[in-house]
Amino acid sequence: MQLGLIGLGKMGGNMRERIRRAGHEVIGYDRNPDVSDVAGLADLVGALAAPRVVWIMVPAGEPTRATVRELAELLSAGDLVIDGGNSRFTDDALNAAHLGEKGIGYLDCGVSGGIWGLENGYGLMVGGSEADVERAMPIFDALRPEGPRDEGFVHAGEVGAGHYVKMVHNGIEYGLMHAYAEGYELLEKKDIVKDVPGSFKAWSRGTVVRSWLLDLMVKALEENPALEDVSDYTADSGEGRWTVEEAIANSVPMPVISASLFARFASRQQTSPAMQAVAALRGQFGGHQVMTVAEGEKLRAEGHQG
Repeated sequence: MQLGLIGLGKMGGNMRERIRRAGHEVIGYDRNPDVSDVAGLADLVGALAAPRVVWIMVPAGEPTRATVRELAELLSAGDLVIDGGNSRFTDDALNAAHLGEKGIGYLDCGVSGGIWGLENGYGLMVGGSEADVERAMPIFDALRPEGPRDEGFVHAGEVGAGHYVKMVHNGIEYGLMHAYAEGYELLEKKDIVKDVPGSFKAWSRGTVVRSWLLDLMVKALEENPALEDVSDYTADSGEGRWTVEEAIANSVPMPVISASLFARFASRQQTSPAMQAVAALRGQFGGHQVMTVAEGEKLRAEGHQG
């Protein structure tokens, strides 16, 4: 099968290679000429035989929307566009409608696997029509992990469902990561525990908390047991926020995922205005000492607990 692939970064570049290894022809375009097979989108479309299938792997938001708009002017009726980036599910209906006006099909595909996907395969979550999914199935089969299809691929539902499932997947990922992180901090604090990396590794077989994320935690700790020079500043790519917003919209309680998202926000604060307010209030109602910033930093450096 022939595929046009737009965006050849960490994920897209590895996806191109995995699809090629499966025997398919991939013509890739990237703004970086060192990795691109063609000079532009028009050249990409011109190099593909109709009816065409084009997969987008560019940053979510306006970059993806702009790419869809440009493809709408270049492709023909009967072609198919797949958005495999981390777009918000609400964008999918708009993209599908815009392309549909030209008779062009649209699928949204949540992709999980990161930099390890080239060798391990990618988890795929797809939204769109059954006919379009079947048409692109050779590419999905090339990308997914080996083994039963339903253990690495799902046609989740209508347009938008793929990105919605991926959004929830990433929200769960936030919670799992933070649980491991809290466990790490507690083990590090306890003086009787002498081998924290080994403790995590001991959980990697036979226990109910084993997972690929745990394996990656073990790898990180074996490479840097004390996490020296690792900043605690933690970004979020959007899916965690969207998951919490959807929880509110649908009245679904999500205390774990919400807390893990807010913890990421807290990691970016040099000082916490909320805790400054708490300290000021303790001084007002209880006469407790309200320390200066310098005094607080001194206690923090000394590792004060109380």
